[in-house]
Amino acid sequence: MREIDLTKQIDLITKFIKEQLSLAGFDRLIVGLSGGIDSSVTAALCVRAIGSENVHGVMLPYRKSHPDSLGNGIEIANLLKIKYEVKDISPMIDTYFEKYEQDADILRKGNRMARERMCVLYDLSAKYKALVAGTGNLSELMIGYCTQYGDSACAFEPIGHLYKSEVYTIAEKLGLSQNVITKKPTADLWEGQTDEEEMGITYVELDEILYQILDKKKTDSELKILFNKEKIDKVKKMIKMSEFKRNIPPVPVVFQGEQN
Repeated sequence: MREIDLTKQIDLITKFIKEQLSLAGFDRLIVGLSGGIDSSVTAALCVRAIGSENVHGVMLPYRKSHPDSLGNGIEIANLLKIKYEVKDISPMIDTYFEKYEQDADILRKGNRMARERMCVLYDLSAKYKALVAGTGNLSELMIGYCTQYGDSACAFEPIGHLYKSEVYTIAEKLGLSQNVITKKPTADLWEGQTDEEEMGITYVELDEILYQILDKKKTDSELKILFNKEKIDKVKKMIKMSEFKRNIPPVPVVFQGEQN
């Protein structure tokens, strides 16, 4: 993996957060706290940048969410000394599917939960006049492991340039709870769901392959010396198939000959 000074990265990220707030004319941030590593690190960096009094945490459990998710989220909020609130999204989710789409599969329900959580965050951002800080990391953003207009929706991504393994190292440097650092990553969209199982690859494998592709610019032949071909093909396919999630919606090109 790449060697970067993560202590300097913390300073750079806090500066970036301040700049983004200043550009938008805001002085407060809102963070959805899932109880996981990414949202915990994001919240901690936001606190470093603008102080705990200017960061608001929100937990958005569903009735089938693992109780540890809410517990860990509250633990992080208390550790960072930020105000927080809990809003159960079960009524919003259940009403829609029970009334209109009873046959929806687990993926559709999971996507709906992710988007409902972001709807709540953006409503509260208007209430508190606070920008929504994103919690996505580079590893997941590059393979599209996020819900479009759900957890991918935000004003900016403070840790969007860091691989998942680097986020863990920063969490240690920030002194975050071991309960959060050691738990299995999960979007908590359905019972028993884990990120690695759903992706079909471990974060260690994913980060190393992405690093060789993005940073080292290795060719296919060079990659095959280092990794299993099936894993390489899988990661490359996920990158390609999720490109639309990383770009603004395309619009038709105005042809030169049609301009007056």
